Amino acid sequence: MLSALGTEIYTGLGAAGALGLAAGGYAYAAMWPGSGIFGRALIAPKQADELALTFDDGPNPKWTPRLLDVLAKHGVKATFFMLGGRAQAEPELVRRVVAEGHLIGNHSWDHPNLAVTPASKVREELVRTCGTLEEITGEKVGYFRPPFGAKRPAVFRIARSLGLRVVTWNAMTSDWSETSVDRIVGELTKKIDGLARRGRAANVVLHDGGHLEPTAERGASVAAAGMLVERFVGTRRFVRVDAWG
Repeated sequence: MLSALGTEIYTGLGAAGALGLAAGGYAYAAMWPGSGIFGRALIAPKQADELALTFDDGPNPKWTPRLLDVLAKHGVKATFFMLGGRAQAEPELVRRVVAEGHLIGNHSWDHPNLAVTPASKVREELVRTCGTLEEITGEKVGYFRPPFGAKRPAVFRIARSLGLRVVTWNAMTSDWSETSVDRIVGELTKKIDGLARRGRAANVVLHDGGHLEPTAERGASVAAAGMLVERFVGTRRFVRVDAWG
């Protein structure tokens, strides 16, 4: 039989465990790209022969033009989730992205973690970025990727109220810090092939920019994008995310 002290200890441990499970569950729901607990995001359909290249955190005046050259060489169209602050600083580059047939999406103004950002600030981030992108391009923005993939019910509600479809992903590496092009390409290739075996399209994330540095080094990411295009251009149909709804 437990003593009164033992009972209190076990009760305390149980409460702590419950809190830990709750915290872990919230983190999964908020941060895991495939989680639909807080809302349904667009990821990728059951279409094994399709591949969407998406690029976050730009535009980057050094690397985005080089990336556009790589995509143009192969006639591939992609999706660029842009930070409002970066777009405001590089309007001509934003217009070039659109003129070359790529889709532009909202990636917030300055990349906060929206899982813990007040709702009023979330709305401000999205509204300001949409306004900037639409003023530059003259086109309505319809897609939004949360920074870090962080989301919660308020993020979905605000995005819907602004006519934005939330988009996450199913294939990503740490290309923002990885310097080996071969490792980036190797890891993504495994994920793309694995998704195809399960009958799924691939929604691939790479980074042409950086939320901490406007001219972040992205040579490895751009080179990896080129290698992925060359590897899959004959076996996959490259699409923008708006092809999926």
